[in-house]
Amino acid sequence: MPHGCKDGACGACKGKVLEGVVDHGRAQPHCLNDEEKAAGLALFCCATARSDLIIECKQIASSGDIPVKTLPARIEKLERLAPDVMELYLRLPASERLRFLAGQYIDILLKDGRKRSFSLANAPGDNAMLQLHIRHIPGGVFTEEVFSALKVRDILRFNGPHGGFYLREDSSKPIILLAGGTGFAPIKSIVEHAIAEKCPRPMVIYWGARTRADLYLDALPQQWAASHPHIRYVPALSEPAASDAWEGRTGLVHHAVMADFPDLSGHQVYACGAPAMIAAAKADFTHRHGLPEEEFFADAFSFAAN
Repeated sequence: MPHGCKDGACGACKGKVLEGVVDHGRAQPHCLNDEEKAAGLALFCCATARSDLIIECKQIASSGDIPVKTLPARIEKLERLAPDVMELYLRLPASERLRFLAGQYIDILLKDGRKRSFSLANAPGDNAMLQLHIRHIPGGVFTEEVFSALKVRDILRFNGPHGGFYLREDSSKPIILLAGGTGFAPIKSIVEHAIAEKCPRPMVIYWGARTRADLYLDALPQQWAASHPHIRYVPALSEPAASDAWEGRTGLVHHAVMADFPDLSGHQVYACGAPAMIAAAKADFTHRHGLPEEEFFADAFSFAAN
């Protein structure tokens, strides 16, 4: 079954309850409103069965063929990409490789049994080391440790791969890739995989952030666009600082997509970022710009409560 945030925030797991009763749990209103509940829809990541059920949902055949593993990994490198973004490189045991689809994520397993989910930023073919982009969340159990205590050669355990957010390679449609903040990580994985596989589909990458510093790997998508005629890159800043001397697009990043693509009916969209961005983009793209709902793929980054 497709899923993303596992927190009722992204809507990737939405399906229909044909028979029976569920408790909707922590489903968030922007992903499941009262009308949808009345129509029998539910978010299966957080709905709890209160009777026997018959449900209707999408299924993911390709990712289901990949075994989910629990593995140790050694920290190979910690590189600060921005004041609040760390790139974490994890080296797997010599005898192990992690099979995954471009765009999926892993769960870091904490010592107290809790988990923290992070998208893989490297392409599946480049899997000797795993790359994670981790934003510092003040007070965050794991991110505080990443920015203050973890060091090279420390061992972490993780479980994965997970998630229904991955590149659909059976389509020939042009692709819009929409990233907010560290949502760039799985977009990077998808683009690098597409380049490695010599995928000819036109791709436009939209990366939204507050300030120029938040576009922490800005030179990389610029390089993709310069080297590949079918790839374009459009950064957008919502709150550029005066010192940024920003001359590019401003405002909400999904508004830049709508300005450039009045008709999205022939496209696929892959979006990763904050739940509010995902919800707004899905509503605007599907209701106002003709994007078929089944061609909107999303991974919402929601922060787990401590």
